[in-house]
Amino acid sequence: EQYAYMLEVKRALDARGHGLLEMPTGTGKTVTLLSLVTSYQRAHPEVGKLVYCTRTVPEMEKVLEELQHLEAYRDRAHGERRAQRLLAIGLSSRRNMCIHETVSQESERESVDTRCRSLTASWVRSRAKSAGEAVSGGGGGPS
Repeated sequence: EQYAYMLEVKRALDARGHGLLEMPTGTGKTVTLLSLVTSYQRAHPEVGKLVYCTRTVPEMEKVLEELQHLEAYRDRAHGERRAQRLLAIGLSSRRNMCIHETVSQESERESVDTRCRSLTASWVRSRAKSAGEAVSGGGGGPS
């Protein structure tokens, strides 16, 4: 079943298209997909960056752990000094990544999102920058 899965994924990658694949729980979807896609990327560097999305943080952590095991296997098989090392970054929601002292203490995800957005949105930064220039510029703006 994993082999058929890999053939379908490769077919979609070669066609530069999309694919929808389904396999039962516990059949090795994650490691199968990571193995094929990372090998494909190494063989075809023109494909650029790969983005692997998950629905939950535990799923993301599982994917990163599987990738770590896969890279350790490749180190053992090809040597730790092999070329084309992977860089994997797990990005999460504002709720899990917020570093603001008071915002990060909020218990509701929506509240964290709203407060974080109010502090980091581009229009907020632009307004703060304009206000700072008006105050420090002394050019007839409000003080």
